[in-house]
Amino acid sequence: MRDKTGMATTASEKLYGLDHLRALAILLVFLFHYLGFNHPAWMNGVAEVGWTGVDLFFVLSGFLISGQLFGQLKKTGNIDVGAFFIKRFFRIIPPYLIVVALYFCVPFFREREALGPLWKFLTFTHNFGLDVIHRGTFSHAWSLCIEEQFYLTLPFILLLVHKHKSAAGFGFKLLFCLLLALTVVFRLLSWNIWVAPFINKDDFWLQWYKYIYYPTPTRLDSLLLGIGLAWVMHYRPRINSRIRLNGNLLFLSGLPFLTAAYFVCRSPYSFTATIWGFLLVAMGFTCWVAAAAAPSSFLFKKRLFITEQLASLSFAIYLSHKGVIHITQVLLEKAGWATDSNLTLLLAATNCILAGLLFRYLIERPCQQLRNAFLKRRERFSAAVEPAISAIPERDLLQ
Repeated sequence: MRDKTGMATTASEKLYGLDHLRALAILLVFLFHYLGFNHPAWMNGVAEVGWTGVDLFFVLSGFLISGQLFGQLKKTGNIDVGAFFIKRFFRIIPPYLIVVALYFCVPFFREREALGPLWKFLTFTHNFGLDVIHRGTFSHAWSLCIEEQFYLTLPFILLLVHKHKSAAGFGFKLLFCLLLALTVVFRLLSWNIWVAPFINKDDFWLQWYKYIYYPTPTRLDSLLLGIGLAWVMHYRPRINSRIRLNGNLLFLSGLPFLTAAYFVCRSPYSFTATIWGFLLVAMGFTCWVAAAAAPSSFLFKKRLFITEQLASLSFAIYLSHKGVIHITQVLLEKAGWATDSNLTLLLAATNCILAGLLFRYLIERPCQQLRNAFLKRRERFSAAVEPAISAIPERDLLQ
C-alpha cells in the first residue's frame, strides 16, 4: 500500500507522527487566539508563540497535498484534477459555509464587532486589504484563504512544470527557488513601501498585519517548504532513504531553527522578524514534518488516541473555535463566573472539541459519503464514455 505522501509503505506503517503535529498545530492556534479573550495570567508569554501553529498547518498541507499530486504524476504522468477538486470541495466548502452562515446570521456567534464583506469570505480573498481584519470577527479565515488559493493553483502549476520541464528535474527546482526568493522579496518590498513609513504611528501594527502577515505572496514560506519536502521524498530516493533512517536527528535539527525564530520574533513587528522570522519557523517545522514521516522517529512509531482525535477535528475546531470561546465566556460571565480563570479555559476548550464533534457527525461525515458517491458516479461515467470516444476515428474528433 501507499502512505499519505504516496510513497510505498507496509500495511503497518501509518503516519501517526503527522497526527501529533496536526494536534500540536491546533493547540498552538487555540492558545494564541485565546489571548484575545479574558484569559489566565500564566498564558501571557507562554501562548504568544501560538501564531506559529498556522505555519505548521501550512507545512503539513504543502507536504500532504503536493505529495498526493506528485504520486499521481509519477504513476500516470498526469493529475486527475477533477477528482482532486471534488475531494477538496467536500472536505472544505460545506463546513466553511456553515461557519460563514453562523457569523453572518447569528450575531451572538461573533467574537468581535467588525465583520468583513461577505463576498471576500465567499471568494477566499479575505486576506487581502482589510484594515479591520485583525480586530474584526472571523479574522482567522485569512489562512483558509491562502490554503484555498494554494489548492486552486497547485495542480495546474505542477502539470505545467511536468509538461515542459518534468516535475522531477530542473524545472521544479528552478520554480521552487524562485518562489521562495520572491516570498522574501515581497516581504522586503511590503515593509519598505507600506509598513516602514508608519513605524512611529499608532496604527503601525495594523499596517504590518495588512501588508505582511495576511497576504498570500508574503506567507508562502511554509507551503513551499512542505512542497519541497514532498518533492524530495518522491523524486530523490537517496535523500528519502536518509530521511526515513534519521527521523530523530531531523527532529533535533528543527530545534535550532525554531529557537532562532523565537528570539528573532520576540519583537514581531521588527524588520528582522518580518524578513526572516517566517522562514526560520517554516524550516524548523519542515524538519519536524520530515521526522514525523520517517519510520525511525519517535513521532512516527507512537499512536496516541488524543492526538489522533484532535488531528481529525482540527479543521472544524479551527473554523469555529473563536465563536465557541466567545459564547462560552459570555454565558459564564452572566452566570457570575470569572472568565479569566483556568476553569473557564478548560470549559472553552471542551466546548471547542464538542463543536468539532458536531461538525464531524453532522457535516463532515455526510459530506464524505456524498463525495464518495460522487466520485463513484464519475468513475462509472468515465468508464462508459471513454471506450465510446476511443472508438471514434481521430479525423472525426478533429472536425
